[in-house]
Amino acid sequence: MKLDARGDVRALAAQVLASLLDGRGSLARLLPRAEERVDERDRALLRELCYGGARTAPRLQLLAGKLLRKPPADIEVEALILLGLYQLEYTRIPDHAAISATVNAARTLKLDRATGVINGVLRNAQRSREQLQRKLSGNPQFSSMHPAWLQQRIKAAWPDAAADIFRANNANPPMTLRVNGARVSRDDYLQQLKAANIAAQPCTISPVGITLAAACAVSELPGFAEGLVSVQDESAQLSALLLAPAAEDRVLDACAAPGGKSCHLLEQQPSVHLSALDIDEERLDRVAENLARIGCDAELICADAAESDAWWDGQPFDCILLDAPCSATGVIRRNPDIKLLRREEDIAELAQLQGRILRAMWQILKPGGKLLYATCSVLPAENSEVVAAFVAETEDASDNTPQLLGGEPWGKPQAAGIQLFPRPDGGDGFYYALLSKAE
Repeated sequence: MKLDARGDVRALAAQVLASLLDGRGSLARLLPRAEERVDERDRALLRELCYGGARTAPRLQLLAGKLLRKPPADIEVEALILLGLYQLEYTRIPDHAAISATVNAARTLKLDRATGVINGVLRNAQRSREQLQRKLSGNPQFSSMHPAWLQQRIKAAWPDAAADIFRANNANPPMTLRVNGARVSRDDYLQQLKAANIAAQPCTISPVGITLAAACAVSELPGFAEGLVSVQDESAQLSALLLAPAAEDRVLDACAAPGGKSCHLLEQQPSVHLSALDIDEERLDRVAENLARIGCDAELICADAAESDAWWDGQPFDCILLDAPCSATGVIRRNPDIKLLRREEDIAELAQLQGRILRAMWQILKPGGKLLYATCSVLPAENSEVVAAFVAETEDASDNTPQLLGGEPWGKPQAAGIQLFPRPDGGDGFYYALLSKAE
């Protein structure tokens, strides 16, 4: 969908949201293009509408369903109604201003015929707010703000933790840093942050992690440009710690983009011979940029991890990090458009792909080597079930995922591997399984 509105924040936000509703594009790709079309002073509101609209969409769609006789024929009209409802429910924008600006956005998008419907729906929502809340309060999709299929899957898998997962997924994520331990200690960097008047505290699991009290621009972080520190979620930081390659090991980071884990592996063990592989050439450029910033080098390979015959040089790897393609249901708070883009049928397809890549990676792993399987998902179908099935069918594979990190429990042990849930002030939802290959 073209982002052809210019200057009108709500019209642009509606075009972004309409693309998400239609399954075309993502916030990561659409929002930067939309930001180019508004004044800098309006970009914060644009981000708020796009991220907030996506985050609350499952609830807003239920509200809209109660207010409309039938779904709008035009996807942009639906998006405008959802954005109007978002403003009424979740922002401090005065109701009359939110309604008026949303109706004007319809005119900007040449949807004049729909202005009466949009105005009527939003005014009805304004008048019957409490009544609508009561009618929908018992609906699990309304309370969890997750699509029904995902709400049901999470509740079935984690009945005791589901409410906390939903709460974390719907919260704004913390900004977490990874200190380059080869250049500066965490304690010293915390002092640098204090001197810069940036409030922060050490992470509880990662020994090189720091969580900021409030997000800030990376340009404000001491030594960021020089590679002293990187932005990376705490759960993701555990990859290098768990894989723990030895000096001079030959290491593969499969599905490496955007390169945070590759960088951490080299910070932790600078002498490893690292190959960073990704199927997306544009995303592989991000890996190169991140490596350059911290002053490290790696072999970059643009290829399909599952088709190793096309790119592998025949020399087995001592260690492989497989951050497998997944539903990303553990990082919804950072990517709320997942609620709109992901479909239930995707999960089985992803699990098949994960198994195929895992088997391919196993063939190029040295006997006595280790492979770390990771996803940013909270669904067992992509995690413990994939790994348990692989171990059961593979004679030389064993699950050696550590139960403790730094002497402390760090996740929920599974039949294979360990699951981390998203935490409001901590890490994202992640799954890890450390597999060893018999000699």
